[in-house]
Amino acid sequence: MKDEYDFRAAKRGAVANTKGKTRITIMLDDAVIQVAREMAESAGMGYQTMINNILRQYLLPKITHSHRAIAEDRTKVLEVINEGISTSEVQALEKQLMAVASELKRVLGRETPDTHKTKAGQ
Repeated sequence: MKDEYDFRAAKRGAVANTKGKTRITIMLDDAVIQVAREMAESAGMGYQTMINNILRQYLLPKITHSHRAIAEDRTKVLEVINEGISTSEVQALEKQLMAVASELKRVLGRETPDTHKTKAGQ
């Protein structure tokens, strides 16, 4: 390691696109983080992405997704497929994500949105 570095010719790296996302600070149970990290590692993604996907699935009913959002999601999937991931691999990842969501719901001891609505309506 050098004692000094010359950063005069340095260039700023690419900035990740955060369109549609908000940076927050959140306190989560250690057990939740551990499970999310394990699931994310086995799925080959970051744990924050895993938590976001699980929360999206749990909190946003399918009927609220607009056709535009669905089209954007399909475009993203196709971009991934074009970069070398096969359709069967994408389907396998989707199954893993569904399993992760179910496991996280089980670990958290939470009800599904449909179950919650049924009990609240009684």
